[in-house]
Amino acid sequence: MDTPPARPPAHTAAHPPARPPGSPADPRDAPQVQALISFLDHEAQPMIVLDPAYNILAANTAYQRQFGTAGRPDVGQKCYRVSHHYEQPCDLAGEHCPMKKAHDMKAPDRVLHIHHTPRGPEHVDVELRPILDVDRQVVAYVERLVTVRSASARPSAEGLVGRSAAFNAALEAVQRVGASSLPVLLLGESGTGKELFARAVHEASPRAGGPFVVVDCSGLTDTLFESELFGYERGAFTGATMRKKGLVETADGGTLFLDEIGDVPLPMQVKLLRLIETGTFRRVGSVETQQADFRLVAATHKPLAQMVTDGGFRQDLYYRISAFPITLPPLRERRDDIPVLIDSILRRGTAAARGQLRQPMSVDAAAVERLQAHDWPGNIRELRNVLERARLYADDGIVRADHLPDTLGRERRLSVHPATSPAPAGGPAIATSDRPASTRLGRAERESAELRALLQTFGGSRRELAAHLGMSERTLYRRLKALGLD
Repeated sequence: MDTPPARPPAHTAAHPPARPPGSPADPRDAPQVQALISFLDHEAQPMIVLDPAYNILAANTAYQRQFGTAGRPDVGQKCYRVSHHYEQPCDLAGEHCPMKKAHDMKAPDRVLHIHHTPRGPEHVDVELRPILDVDRQVVAYVERLVTVRSASARPSAEGLVGRSAAFNAALEAVQRVGASSLPVLLLGESGTGKELFARAVHEASPRAGGPFVVVDCSGLTDTLFESELFGYERGAFTGATMRKKGLVETADGGTLFLDEIGDVPLPMQVKLLRLIETGTFRRVGSVETQQADFRLVAATHKPLAQMVTDGGFRQDLYYRISAFPITLPPLRERRDDIPVLIDSILRRGTAAARGQLRQPMSVDAAAVERLQAHDWPGNIRELRNVLERARLYADDGIVRADHLPDTLGRERRLSVHPATSPAPAGGPAIATSDRPASTRLGRAERESAELRALLQTFGGSRRELAAHLGMSERTLYRRLKALGLD
């Protein structure tokens, strides 16, 4: 019997041998899929084609260049194994998988994931589009992948760093709004990295090649705020010996970042509203109207909605700047990020002090545990200060627990691990501090025992349990899997 002819190669991807007669239809035989594979190889963005069973059918040249690994063909592999090193689909591993929603809605779905790449873990913006046949049944999917350059999932000497669920949610919001022209309002406690997130909005926008101008609104009087923002003419006031361009003009074609906008004086809020609504302003001492072209990003740690109610902030201005609010998570909601933040902060400190011959630093496990136990009311700024202080005591280049402030994390340690252990059957309670070190449970064993005990009484979902424990759902899934409880 003659064997069916082998399918010609679609592009750079490897292809399996022709299927024998009577075998199930290969999705690549669908005319729509074949035409799509040929088309995608000319696209500049990395793309892959998937079948409904998560198998990678094809990968274009751009994908092979950016995400391919020499000697390991991705075609024929499950997408979740390649991207996440999982043994099951993402939604079963505590992540949002766009395939289910794209299948049910017969429409695209988009999500921010951390993918394993030849360079290590990276934030990747994933868009999945279903391919439908004449009966509107899904025959395949096209996945477009865009690496997020403004944030790192690994220690980095610059920019945003993190990989926790709370951090990724904020970063995904930045990617969503970046390509638009909507004003963005960043909300969050002091020290949560508002300026870095504002810069990420700028870098995700079509204005990324333009200027990014920061205006610190705190502590400025009415007159000083106006002259800094709008500039002034020569002779406008005493000391104005020449015309000065304002920050609004400097931001032309780029992004204007108003940091701590809640501190803008009420009289100036009227002029700021006019600037935002009409894109026009006047220099101090001038009657000539100037035109401004900028993208607005504002930030504050103050409760602006409450300030509107109390009369401290104009309602019309509030609604104008809050078209797309993004709440930045405090560090206590990102405890999984603390190790990578520690490495990043120490790298930045070393890089900034190269002229001082500062040696590379590291932090031992006990010190990391204490740093993760603290609630960080000052957020990343407080963490940086603590590490810079500890660095001065680490003569051998290793920050240890005794180099940290005595009060750091004490309250959380007492609440999570009380000084008294449960009493054994028929015996008195044992004070932890009185136990010999050799008889204490190791940290991993203790946490495993606590998690098993909590599972017996907790009645919520896995997501609710992760929130209760202050960790991401993915981290909880891995711990449950390690215990055989997934």
